[in-house]
Amino acid sequence: MPRGTQRFLAGNCSKSLIGLGCGPLPTGAPVLFSSALFLLLALPLVLLSYHLLPHALRNPWLLLISLLFYGWGEPKLLGVMLASMALNYAAGLLMGQARGTKWAKPLLGVAIAANLGALGWFKYAGWLVQSADALLSLGLTLPYVALPLGISFYTFHALSYVVDVYRGDAHVQRDPAKIALYLTLYPQLIAGPILRYHDMADQLGRRPVSRADLAYGAQRFIVGLAKKVLIANTLAKPADGLFGAPGDELSTGAAWLAVIAYTGQIYFDFSGYSDMALGLARMHGFAFVENFRWPYSARDIRSFWRKWHMSLSFWFRDYLYIPLGGNRGSEWRTRCNLIIVFVLCGLWHGASLTFAAWGLWHGLFLALERGRFGSWVGRLPRLGQHAYTLAVVMLGWILFRADTFGQAAGIVRAMVGLAPHDIGRFPLGLWLGKDVVLALVAGALLSQPVAPWLATRWQAMRSAGHRGRDALMQAALVVSLLGLVTVCATLLGAATHNPFIYFRF
Repeated sequence: MPRGTQRFLAGNCSKSLIGLGCGPLPTGAPVLFSSALFLLLALPLVLLSYHLLPHALRNPWLLLISLLFYGWGEPKLLGVMLASMALNYAAGLLMGQARGTKWAKPLLGVAIAANLGALGWFKYAGWLVQSADALLSLGLTLPYVALPLGISFYTFHALSYVVDVYRGDAHVQRDPAKIALYLTLYPQLIAGPILRYHDMADQLGRRPVSRADLAYGAQRFIVGLAKKVLIANTLAKPADGLFGAPGDELSTGAAWLAVIAYTGQIYFDFSGYSDMALGLARMHGFAFVENFRWPYSARDIRSFWRKWHMSLSFWFRDYLYIPLGGNRGSEWRTRCNLIIVFVLCGLWHGASLTFAAWGLWHGLFLALERGRFGSWVGRLPRLGQHAYTLAVVMLGWILFRADTFGQAAGIVRAMVGLAPHDIGRFPLGLWLGKDVVLALVAGALLSQPVAPWLATRWQAMRSAGHRGRDALMQAALVVSLLGLVTVCATLLGAATHNPFIYFRF
């Protein structure tokens, strides 16, 4: 097991591939989309049983499956999620009765405080107590607190429900099973995308599923699986290995490889999960929001955040940035709002000052782009705009991945050729195998909007009446998808535990 995966202490967490939150590994691993157990057994059984059931039984069955899916990894913490369901169901009922009265806002405040209080206790209490003790030497201790899987995601889902009801953007849901399904729906339960209740309310009822939905869902799932298994897992080897080394012992080439590999790993790992989640959802009749739109093709940081983890970006915009005042005040106030939102966005990812610094880094550039600096970036050639955006994003990923500021600084020094010690322990050739080179090349191509370009060309060919070519393309697509599934299943059969980066949020 990599060194980073062994350092899960409450309130002081390592950012290894296995986890980015606090608390240790669960006693039982969750059922992962990228596992042989899920692909060969769980998924076929769940889909077959779901579509054989009458419509009236599909929601209860899907709720049961979602609870089993979650409880498989951490049954002892299932109670935390059940308590969240009960709390927010009751809060919605009370909010509906109090709407338009003086009690509505206090009720909303209590609901928000309860949700954030639970998130704060499980995710940040240990870190805060440890930080205070290190600073003041008060001898403070806190009982061990395990971090429930996906608590940041289902907490934000719950907050969306109570706020939407308070604002009148959604009706009160009086069926507790539908609230429970909204919070636990297994395709997005562990790592998103973050679903807003008013977008999901109608879908929690009767959902027709066409053959086209099944075909699209399967295709989307397979593409996400390939992203995870073939690209993200391959790039994880140099990323984890080199980020696990002391920064001042890396050569310049090795430091650059570490950052480039992690830049590809986190994108294909997380976008791969999102693709699988959207595909699974479609096969059950749900249409989730898109979560990624080729963010590495962005030409400034503003457009990057319109393309990266879009469900989180829009959640913070609608439920925090706009309530803070958004851009309705002075320019100074708007920039402060941006920085506040992104520092909190950083802390949402984990209890660490390096996460907060990552959020601050992005917030500062977003604030700068609102002024003359943004105008200057806009006048750069297109290639220069891409280079600027990637430089900011990649330097930010160093903070996001590093365990400490010292490690981050060491990697940056190595990147510019200022490593102070012997660099022979981690030679570049040790990590740059043929599989890594192939994954880097594929990642560079597929991180750009190649797919929509191909889809446009295909549609133009179909519109021109080239039926023979269309049939050939359809056959090639099916063969390619089957080939991807076969290769991925083979690799997964021989692989060890390969969880997603975001699974402990």
